[in-house]
Amino acid sequence: MMHRRTFTRLATTATLVPVYAHTASADAGFQAWLQGVRREALGQGIDAGTLDRAFRGVEPIPRVLELDQSQPEFKLSWQEYLERVVSEERVARGRENLRANAALLSRISDSYGVPSNVIVALWGIESNYGTRMGTFLVVGALATLAYNGRRPKYFRAELMAALKILAQGHITPERMLGSWAGAMGQCQFMPTSFLALAVDGDGDGKRDIWGTKADVFASAANYLRKSGWQASQRWGEEVTSQSSAGAGGRLVTPEGAGGRTYRVTSNFNAIRRWNPSDFFALAVGILSDRVAG
Repeated sequence: MMHRRTFTRLATTATLVPVYAHTASADAGFQAWLQGVRREALGQGIDAGTLDRAFRGVEPIPRVLELDQSQPEFKLSWQEYLERVVSEERVARGRENLRANAALLSRISDSYGVPSNVIVALWGIESNYGTRMGTFLVVGALATLAYNGRRPKYFRAELMAALKILAQGHITPERMLGSWAGAMGQCQFMPTSFLALAVDGDGDGKRDIWGTKADVFASAANYLRKSGWQASQRWGEEVTSQSSAGAGGRLVTPEGAGGRTYRVTSNFNAIRRWNPSDFFALAVGILSDRVAG
């Protein structure tokens, strides 16, 4: 998935040595690397106080590396995936949340041209309606992956974006929780996606995708709108295998030839820009339909 936010350069090198560098148990190589990150961050205008708070006590997280290096290789069938992601419980809770947040969702839907049920479906699949955001401190997880992981350049850029979010005051380091890979909050945005697409939905000056529903919903809607969502059309529908794609559409067959067939629109592609998986985009569309009921 997808969004992101003066500084005085200090003259003495002593200011480049924060509290975390003196942690006895810290890995010396990692701490030296963090010093380099700190220098880069200062050069990008992130203030020293933010860096002190963000890096206090930060050390490599072994569990993050375990998860990065041993991701499951099994592949679910479409039916297995559908039953897991669009479960009866998730449908029922989606309908409850659609009703409970009707006024807020209606306002955001009108503003961004994205249906309320689609926003709720994304919210439900990404974090089970805000109940499963991840338990890792994002700065520590990203620092671990940038230092030891398979894609150090990518995760260093995400770490820098996370530090900018902290410097802009949207969240504190202690509340900046996410997945082991750094996807954050109730809509599971990576930090660079946060900076680009997250929205202050309640006008308080912060983009709090962890605890403010207005910000969560508006950010999800903004992401889809910027990805090309068209208010005038649906995501798609299930059709018979003999159906044609129609003008501007295509047919998706997640079970292969002879299996279920879905005729999709450009809005399906907008969902895929959030997560480039046909399974994911189909599940969002189907859950949104079932939530709308």
